[in-house]
Amino acid sequence: MTTAPTRPPLARPRRVVVGGVCLAVANHLGWSVGRARSAAVLLAFCGGAGVLLYLWLWAFVPLEPSVDDEPAGVRRSAPATVVLLVVAALAAAAFLLGSRESAADLLVLTAASGLAVVWSLTFDRNDPGRTAAAGTVSRLVAVALLVVGGVAALLSRPTALNAVLGVAMVVLGVAVLAAPRVVALASDLQSARTARVREEQRAEIAAHLHDSVLQTLALIQNRAGASSEVARIARAQERELRDWLFVGDAPVVADLATELRDIAALVELEYPVRIEVVTAGASVENSSSPLVAAAREAMLNAARHAGGDVSVYVETPPGAIDVFVRDRGPGVDLSSLPADRLGIRESIIGRMSRAGGTATVRPGSGGSGTEVHLHVEV
Repeated sequence: MTTAPTRPPLARPRRVVVGGVCLAVANHLGWSVGRARSAAVLLAFCGGAGVLLYLWLWAFVPLEPSVDDEPAGVRRSAPATVVLLVVAALAAAAFLLGSRESAADLLVLTAASGLAVVWSLTFDRNDPGRTAAAGTVSRLVAVALLVVGGVAALLSRPTALNAVLGVAMVVLGVAVLAAPRVVALASDLQSARTARVREEQRAEIAAHLHDSVLQTLALIQNRAGASSEVARIARAQERELRDWLFVGDAPVVADLATELRDIAALVELEYPVRIEVVTAGASVENSSSPLVAAAREAMLNAARHAGGDVSVYVETPPGAIDVFVRDRGPGVDLSSLPADRLGIRESIIGRMSRAGGTATVRPGSGGSGTEVHLHVEV
């Protein structure tokens, strides 16, 4: 028992003459394209049924999926805009060269020019084979034909119909010129309104989360202690939530303080430590890479060997940058460190020395903990 061959789905191709309806029907039914077009023409004489069926299929039959190596959109080989402008120009010539009393010429001129503008703003704009300059030229030609026809109608024999059509054509021409600007202003206004509504919603969400979730996370950190796993997770979640709430508030160019905060967030994900970064003075946009690397190594050492609470203080006096990394650990004695321990000697002190700065490692306030002082001249 043989099975009937599976028909391809009814879908319009992306390379068409006008709408691709006849080609889609031919591919679906296994007909030739000429047969499908002949059927459409014959149906058009049946009270316009063919035209209505063509428009209905054009509106509801989907497009074929686009190929990755081809731009999206439909390529039309028929220059519909040019054809409509030619029809409008012939109608304008017939009116100007005739008795200037034929209202039919003005109606054809208005309809053809209007359809040319609509086609240019809709179908040609999304056609990869049509350029934006061609659309602009087409609209300018349509405006010129409308204005010329309207002025000629107003200057012809003063009949009521010619006067009405003349005024309508001039107004339509001016509207076509102003339409892109009006549409752009309306789009900008809608975008600004949408942005304001989103900002208000974000502010309400931020206030609610600040009063509930963020305070709960902060309470968990204080109760659990900075060195516990629970506090580390709560701290990471608090940072992620704050970054999501206040996205867009960060500076476009990352300064020294932002870089150090990002490093502190990464260190907190790996070690049970809480790092607070405090800045004083002017913002430093172009920070020194050796300074950032040395500060990162100091924070890593504090997280590995001390844990708990670590403070990073950044001060930018005129002509210099000072970074202090303080912990509350057991402290460190450089003279007692083995010779193969190069973390502090090379990664901090040596790196700062090669960059023209200084690094000092000394006991913290009251003799407890360790303070690493990094200094570089700007």
